[in-house]
Amino acid sequence: MPGTLVICSTPIGNLSDAPPRLAEALATADVVFAEDTRRSRILLDALGVSTPLRSYFLGNERTRSEELVERLASGDTVALVSDAGTPVVSDPGAHAVAMAREIGARVTTIPGPSAVTSAVAVSGMTGDRFVFEGFLPRKGRDRSERLEELAQEPRTMVLFCAPHRLGDDLTDLAEALGEGRPVCVVRELTKMHEEVVWSTLGEAAGAADNPRGEYTLVIEGAPPQAPDIDAAIEEARSLVVGGMSVSAAARQVAERRKVSRRSVYEALVVD
Repeated sequence: MPGTLVICSTPIGNLSDAPPRLAEALATADVVFAEDTRRSRILLDALGVSTPLRSYFLGNERTRSEELVERLASGDTVALVSDAGTPVVSDPGAHAVAMAREIGARVTTIPGPSAVTSAVAVSGMTGDRFVFEGFLPRKGRDRSERLEELAQEPRTMVLFCAPHRLGDDLTDLAEALGEGRPVCVVRELTKMHEEVVWSTLGEAAGAADNPRGEYTLVIEGAPPQAPDIDAAIEEARSLVVGGMSVSAAARQVAERRKVSRRSVYEALVVD
């Protein structure tokens, strides 16, 4: 009978934040697959755990997943940890979960600290609806397309940022979203040098000098835009020229563009 894969959330900085169940899960596992065995050894030692460690990072994820699944197939309990936070969330682990499911292994989790929700909380921005974007693509078309999408995103946005990318990321975000867009720059959450700075993208980009540590950016969503009634009328006209009835064209365009159907219909009738 297949074993169990335990996705373990680990502290994002302060080891005292380790949930009580984490030590138990790591201690009772047959093996722990870790993104960085050196960092995970510090955690395990702090928790008094001596379970064997195996490396599992982006460069060896495919090959190590095969070993991991072999352990599961033999009935072992396998714990999976990343450097900080939760595996799979902007960290390795998705492939392991997919393969575990294929063989019918149980997949469960030990919840814990989260840089995403913690940053949203300290930012004070609306947390009713937010979107987690992880790390921006490094360059090229993928990066420019992502920035264009973010410029129109109405929800609060949360991004991770490595220190050596902070200046470029903030500069490009300011250019795409506007220099005046509010941002909360959170550095080294829960650690000794924790810092929370409320600013704008333009000001933050200008102040990104010699950054150190891990960063989480919480950016205010795009302000709501008034529906473009003129564009809606033009689109409806095109549908009518293509053979659609005035009533149907007005209804279809109004529903999609969130404008008054009557206004579109009356403009078409006048034509």
